[in-house]
Amino acid sequence: MTSRRDFLKAAGAAGGLLAAGAVFGPASASAADDPWARVPEILGRITPPSFPDRVFDIRSYGAVGDNSADCTPAFKAAIAACHAAGGGRVLVPAGKFRTGKIHLLSKVELHVLGTIRFRSDAASYLPVVFTRWQGIECHNYSPFLYAIDQTDVAITGSGTIDGNAAAGPWFDFDGKRGPDWDRLQQQAADGVPVAQRVFGDKHFLKPNLIQFYRCRNVLVEGVALRNPAMWTVHPVLCRNVTVRNVTIYSRGAMVDGVDPESCADVHIHGCSFDTGDDGTVIKSGRDTDGRRVGVPSEDIVIEDNDYYGRWGAITVGSEMSGGVRNVFAQDNRIHAGSSYKSFYGVYVKTNPRRGGVVSDIHVRRLTGGPVDRGAIFVDMNYSLTGPGYGPIVQPVIRDIEISDVHLDDSPFALKISGAEESPLTGFRLANSSFTTIDTPAPQISNARDVTLSNVTVNGKPV
Repeated sequence: MTSRRDFLKAAGAAGGLLAAGAVFGPASASAADDPWARVPEILGRITPPSFPDRVFDIRSYGAVGDNSADCTPAFKAAIAACHAAGGGRVLVPAGKFRTGKIHLLSKVELHVLGTIRFRSDAASYLPVVFTRWQGIECHNYSPFLYAIDQTDVAITGSGTIDGNAAAGPWFDFDGKRGPDWDRLQQQAADGVPVAQRVFGDKHFLKPNLIQFYRCRNVLVEGVALRNPAMWTVHPVLCRNVTVRNVTIYSRGAMVDGVDPESCADVHIHGCSFDTGDDGTVIKSGRDTDGRRVGVPSEDIVIEDNDYYGRWGAITVGSEMSGGVRNVFAQDNRIHAGSSYKSFYGVYVKTNPRRGGVVSDIHVRRLTGGPVDRGAIFVDMNYSLTGPGYGPIVQPVIRDIEISDVHLDDSPFALKISGAEESPLTGFRLANSSFTTIDTPAPQISNARDVTLSNVTVNGKPV
């Protein structure tokens, strides 16, 4: 096989915009080395859970679908009965069912045909539970829908799960969380035991809509997910996760779509993301705490999704301190949304405190536009304001391969902002076109072994 390093002849070309190691021209690779050959193997390991043929209608446990009655006890009782019977389906029929937190148990499929509308008072999400908040372990408000240490859990159906976040205090928390967030980051840097990192009542760290923590065999399918307070679907330290045919609508700050964190064997497909923040975003813990836990996200397939929302469509980071590897994104589409446009098509972000290794990120057949800030952006200097917490530990980013990308209407086609102390190594962009681009020339700094092959910007070869 011809190594990409054999092409390191044209360093510093293109008007000084490219760092040493950036080259242009043909590149070859043996079919036997095709990383996409791993995808069938990954998908072969991902099997959605199945459930016994038993139905537990929440109305039989006191639920009333009048958009008023508190159905929290009914959900708890129905889930407990289903679990005790050996599993089955907890049915949410037509109607609007108001509830506080819902905690799922093993062998329970929450099947939603009507609407679950979450209560707007913060007390409905107490007592605190063990969670991760922006990549740091702590105890905080319960996610609205939560499961920990469970096997075979699912949320399915054609109905709606409405976080109702704007009616609660959650978005006011965004302007008040600073001291709590500073404290949590300092506790992590100082090695304070997780049991002593307690927030929740009288604090301002808002909860996720759905979080599965240390679960196996997870399915989220079919439902419309709306109005989360924070990240919408957040599996943490899970294995065998399927998110398919889900429609997500979110507005506000920190309202990502699907955020697998320190997970393995994940399939996200057939979904629609009209989000106020990143669409699909791979994470693995933040800074000192992420490295302490030390579990990567790996073997993730993202395919056949539509992106209408803000920030990154296919995103890695910025919380990636446990590492990210073997991510495959294919046949995804970017559209102008109802009120937002995607900021970036492919977005990899980290900074000098994260540490961790991001490697083997593969994207192909990403199409559409507009992308408001840039088509492809790898940023190793993300969010560097303030003194930070914990030591400087340089991350490593290597081996990113992007091909058959066709994006329209963006300020730039490609920007790599590497770290001088830890340059990006190994980036290949091939067989791609970018149209209506304001700044055609690639902007590359602190990167080595960069290859562009058969790439056009505004109709001209790079």
